[in-house]
Amino acid sequence: MFAVSAALAVVVSLQNPPAARMGSITGNVKFHDEFASKILGNKRKLGVYLPPNYAANPNRKYPVLYLLDGQNVFDGARSFIPNLEWRADEAAQRLIGAGLIDPIIIVAVDNGNTKRIDEYTPTRTERGGGEGDKFGQFLTTEVMPFINKTYRTDPLGPKTGLAGSSLGGLITAHLGLKYPTRFGRLGVMSPSVWWDNRVILRTVRGYSGTQRARVWIDMGTRESQEGTRDAQALRDAFLAKGWVSGRNLAYVEDGFAQHNEGAWANRFGEMLMFFYGTSR
Repeated sequence: MFAVSAALAVVVSLQNPPAARMGSITGNVKFHDEFASKILGNKRKLGVYLPPNYAANPNRKYPVLYLLDGQNVFDGARSFIPNLEWRADEAAQRLIGAGLIDPIIIVAVDNGNTKRIDEYTPTRTERGGGEGDKFGQFLTTEVMPFINKTYRTDPLGPKTGLAGSSLGGLITAHLGLKYPTRFGRLGVMSPSVWWDNRVILRTVRGYSGTQRARVWIDMGTRESQEGTRDAQALRDAFLAKGWVSGRNLAYVEDGFAQHNEGAWANRFGEMLMFFYGTSR
């Protein structure tokens, strides 16, 4: 499935030359260009969105939402498809400004480029992969301590979030169950449930912890019929383990939405409302 999607992307790019890339950052976003990992043995960029009035409130601490595939989160000049990005900064700026969500910090963690499949999958198959637990160690023992030291964060698990799409959604669900006291918000967008004979369903069914993060699962109805069925199966697995729809589980099927950053951008604000809405 991943190989087919990649091949289609190449065909489209050959038929339609890439548009000129344009910067699209909104608000106060800081970058750490070469964040080194001893665990993974590589470097990557971290982008950090700070909420409005961050500097004016020096005693306030903020919950943090970590987003995977960070190249696609803030800036169309860096996104995989030129100018098609999550618009996470715009959504947060707008919703915080309207008083609809609590102010938050958003950390965009770049993927490992050629290591993306390895880092975003929990098990090894004939396709490769299987370094998801190492990636989880990188997040929890290298990235998160750095962010907590550098910025005024509220490091308590209940409001710390992790979110990703596709394989990023898969590893989000896996790591959320592996570290239930570290992540209290899980954004599982268009998840690659199919990986390794749907191993993530077995992981959810085997979960024995008492903590139940607030989980958002979504899927576009034009991604694939199999993907929609898989997302529904993932939802049902969480419900069977005690999650409650509308309270700590949201499931959204987005009519006619495809598998791309534009679709995830359209749903991102709703996910923020579910995670950090001022009425919740």
